[in-house]
Amino acid sequence: MSRFDVDHPHYKWVALSNTTVGIFLATINSSIVLISLPAIFRGIGLDPLAPGNGAYLLWMLMGFLLVTAVFVVTFGRLGDIYGRVKIYNLGFVVFAASSVALALDPLHGAHGAMWLILWRVVQGVGGAMLMANSTAILTDAFPATQRGLALGINQVAAIAGAFIGLVLGGLLSEWDWRAVFWVSVPVAVIGTIWSYKSLQEVGERHEAKVDWIGNVTFALGLSILLAGITYGIEPYGTSSMGWTNPWVVAALLGGAALLVVFCVVETKVKDPMFAMTLFRIRAFSAGSLAGLLASMGRGGLQFMLIIWLQGIWLPLHGYTYESTPLWAGIYLLPLTVGFLVSGPVSGHLSDRYGTRPFAVGGLLIVTASFIALLLLPVDFPYPVFAGLIALNGIGSGLFSAPNVAMIMNSVPARQRGSASGMRGTFFNAGTSLSIGIFFSLMIAGLASSLPTTLTQGLQAQGVPAGVATQVGNLPPVGTLFASFLGVNPIGALLGPTGVLDTLPKANVATLTGQEFFPHLISQPFHDGLVVVFAAAAVMMLIGAVASVFDGTGSSSTEADGEALGEEPGTSPSAEQAGARV
Repeated sequence: MSRFDVDHPHYKWVALSNTTVGIFLATINSSIVLISLPAIFRGIGLDPLAPGNGAYLLWMLMGFLLVTAVFVVTFGRLGDIYGRVKIYNLGFVVFAASSVALALDPLHGAHGAMWLILWRVVQGVGGAMLMANSTAILTDAFPATQRGLALGINQVAAIAGAFIGLVLGGLLSEWDWRAVFWVSVPVAVIGTIWSYKSLQEVGERHEAKVDWIGNVTFALGLSILLAGITYGIEPYGTSSMGWTNPWVVAALLGGAALLVVFCVVETKVKDPMFAMTLFRIRAFSAGSLAGLLASMGRGGLQFMLIIWLQGIWLPLHGYTYESTPLWAGIYLLPLTVGFLVSGPVSGHLSDRYGTRPFAVGGLLIVTASFIALLLLPVDFPYPVFAGLIALNGIGSGLFSAPNVAMIMNSVPARQRGSASGMRGTFFNAGTSLSIGIFFSLMIAGLASSLPTTLTQGLQAQGVPAGVATQVGNLPPVGTLFASFLGVNPIGALLGPTGVLDTLPKANVATLTGQEFFPHLISQPFHDGLVVVFAAAAVMMLIGAVASVFDGTGSSSTEADGEALGEEPGTSPSAEQAGARV
């Protein structure tokens, strides 16, 4: 393929197609492991319910998300300095190499899990390079009148990747767990060759020093904070969660303190990695807040739906635990379809009618779907469930593209890489935060009723009261992980006690059968689900309110830096920035 000239009439479409592949590849890998974990744990021979192994589960999910959240701003800033295409191309190379290493994991057990976690971190570095610069490359390539459409398609690919990853992970893990990682290799290799041959630097580069102090304080602060939130899920002492663990408290306070230091540093250095002045632009700050909350709600929805389907609904409807990842992905298809239908349409229409009605209306639809979902019984009729998650996908699609256009059109041209990286940080940090926040809310909901329900259910099957009470009072996080992985934990919990050897065969068959555990945890799970979805609905409502104050109600050109009287490649003055607040 010959290299396109930047003035070639088709160059912008080449840029759109390539960056869409890049962002799709990055986001599909943020969720493909999520639904494949049961097969991955079986493949490397690791018992997910053994003491201490829950941390491997969390970090297999968190490693990729954490690194992308931490480094996406850094790579966006480096793209401003050294060239956005250069950093973007390198991201494809890193992603391809790490995908091969993940698929070739030669180890087993805990060592195999550590191999996967470490290479997922490297893969996250490549993903951050792609995410940080894709929207900036598009914003450079497209005129303001078509930017909403281009960013909309790109954003649809980003979030659709997260949804499609659930389906693809379920399909591939049914075949071979290594295929979950192999699938990225040919796409990454083709994308690497294509990007090197076709993309050119269109945006203005400006020489600046790398803000090392800012980079270090931000990376350490966010990493420590998210690590603290992650380990807050784990039990501590007699508590069902670890929020009173001194190490968790220290991580939360220390991480927050470092982020405060980072914010101060960024106002002092000449060339900051995080342009704090952008928050003086109302459309940027409001759009970023709405995007963060939407990402948190979307991440929480994915986790809860997987637990709901794999741990309860599918086993109750005759599906074996081994097959639940595949069928969970299939039954979640309406969510993806709803998003794919509405996403491109809203991107195109927001260019004509403005971002506000779509951003606000989309999140209000998502809010309504969360409220309706919490009213469903745990053993729901599938057509109703499918309709509600499709509605949630439609609302997310209506919101996503206009939200990105609102953010990117509000910033001056020379800071688009930084703004793109900042937006990517909020996107990825929201998903990372959702793990800690929504798991914690679910555990809190389970803790109120699960011990009594589990104890009484075991006693009804002849388990001695002392053993039943001991099992019932175990931390709910183990039950939650079992549901998340589609595992029946009753045999693992009662096996070491020797009780199963003393009970009648009929009771043993019931206890270790397919329906006992899902029936047992249905009501406690619903108690937790109400807490989770109510919190998600509140987040979406706040995001909708923030989107009202986007600073513009008309087309994207009014919010564009050049339309505000700025010379291309210049920063807005304080007066101009203040006028937008």
